[in-house]
Amino acid sequence: MRTLLNLIYRATGAAAALFLVGVLVMVITGIVSRELGIYVRGTDDYAGYCMAAAGFLALAYTFKHGEHIRVTLLIERLSGGPKKVLEWLALAFGTLISGTLAWYSVRLVVNSRRFHDISQGVDATPLWIPQLAMAIGAVVLLLAFVDDLLLSSLGRPPARLHKPAGDAARIE
Repeated sequence: MRTLLNLIYRATGAAAALFLVGVLVMVITGIVSRELGIYVRGTDDYAGYCMAAAGFLALAYTFKHGEHIRVTLLIERLSGGPKKVLEWLALAFGTLISGTLAWYSVRLVVNSRRFHDISQGVDATPLWIPQLAMAIGAVVLLLAFVDDLLLSSLGRPPARLHKPAGDAARIE
């Protein structure tokens, strides 16, 4: 199961990286095409869709690397039981928040598809298509939070994706 979960987290991280390349391609296409006097429809819109997809798809991957910003001022000063309880409560709250985000993101995709909602730009893209990346990213983030919450409930440390060997030094 751990292998499958890590594969999901890495896949969304890789997809986020591809969408960042998509942002680059759309921006360069827009710049070059304007200089050549050619109008390429929707490059600004698609750059925005790619940016949103990259942001949401990277959430779980970043979380499982322990790279999300955390306020540890209080947790660092605790030890033993109180520290574990506070960390568990933080994970439970994060699970609740990410669950809410996932629920409404999926609901947005379903409603956009049902109502045939399209973008206001010249591209007239069905909005459920770019919204799908947001929903997938939110659902995988929820999965990552549930993963860590269950491990914490069992008294085990959170599962983190392994870092490359050359990335050992890090300032906390």
